[in-house]
Amino acid sequence: MSDGGVRDRVVVALDVGGTGMKCALVRPDGVVVRTERHPTDAARGPAAVVGTILDVAGGLADKARADGLTPIAVGIAVPGVVDEARGVAVWSANVGFRDVPLRDLTVARLGLPTALGHDVRVGGLAEARLGAGRGTGHVLFVAIGTGIAAAHVVDGMAAVGANGAAGEIGHILVRPDGPRCGCGRPGCLEAVASAAAIGRRYAELAGETTDAPVTVTAAEVAERAAAGEPLAGQVWQEAITALADGLASGQALFDVATIVLGGGLAQAGDGLLTPLRAALHERMTFHREPQLVAAALGDEAGCLGAALLALDAVGVRDHQEKR
Repeated sequence: MSDGGVRDRVVVALDVGGTGMKCALVRPDGVVVRTERHPTDAARGPAAVVGTILDVAGGLADKARADGLTPIAVGIAVPGVVDEARGVAVWSANVGFRDVPLRDLTVARLGLPTALGHDVRVGGLAEARLGAGRGTGHVLFVAIGTGIAAAHVVDGMAAVGANGAAGEIGHILVRPDGPRCGCGRPGCLEAVASAAAIGRRYAELAGETTDAPVTVTAAEVAERAAAGEPLAGQVWQEAITALADGLASGQALFDVATIVLGGGLAQAGDGLLTPLRAALHERMTFHREPQLVAAALGDEAGCLGAALLALDAVGVRDHQEKR
C-alpha cells in the first residue's frame, strides 16, 4: 500500500476536446506516470460525453491505486466558456455543453477534489510554468488554430476574467473592413489570421483564377509561401501582418516578458516566427518588446495544465521548480 508520500501521489488530468480526450496521471513534481487517449464522440450528445469523462477519470484513479499510487485530485480542461469558480462548463460548441456542473459531478463520482478549467488557459498555465515561458513571470500564451485565443499568466496564475471569458484575443478588431468573424463582427483577428482563415483566404483568391474549387490548409499555404509561390506569399503576409497587429495590442495591454505561440499554426516554425518577430518589432514604440517563442509542450500542454489546476486545488505548488 502507498504511504501517500510525494512520489506516490498523483492527480488525474483530462484535456477534453471535440474529437478526443488526452488523459494522464501526473505526480506533484510534474512527471507524467501514465497517459491515455480516448474518443470524445461529441456527436452522442453532452450527457454521453459527461459519462465518458467520469468513466475515464474514475478508471485512471482506479489504475493509479492498482499501481500503488494515491490519487489526490482531478483536473479537467474543456473548451468554450468555463466558470472556473463554480466549476461549470457554461457553453461549448465543440462538445455541446450547456451549464454542466462538471466539477460537482466529478466530486460526486470520484470523491476527489476537482478543478475545472478552460483548455487554452490551462495550456497557457503549463507553458508558463513548465514550458517555453518558464521562469519569465509574465506570459501571454496565444493558441492559433481553427480560432485564436490567449491566456495571460502572471506568476503562474492565469487570469480568468469577471465572466470567465478572459483571453479572447482572437476578437480584437484588426481589419474593420475585413471578413466577417464567426462572432458576427467583421475584421476580428481570428477572421483574418487563424489557420481556418488562412486556408479560406487562399481558396477564395485561387478560386478567382480557376473554375475548380480550391481546398488548402494553412500548413500548405505556409509551405507554398516558403517555396516562393506569390499567391501563398501574399496570403501568408496578410496573416503575419494581422497577427503582429493583434500581438502588439496584447503587449500594450499586458506588458508581458514572453509571448508563447501554440496551436497548429505554430508548427510552421521559423516560417512564422521570423517574419512575425520582425513585424512585431516594427510596431513597438515605448513598449518593451516581448520575447516571441514557439510553445514547447505540444499537445501535452492542456493535460499538464489540467494537472496543475488539480495540484493548485489541493495546495501543491512544487511542480514547476522540480520538473
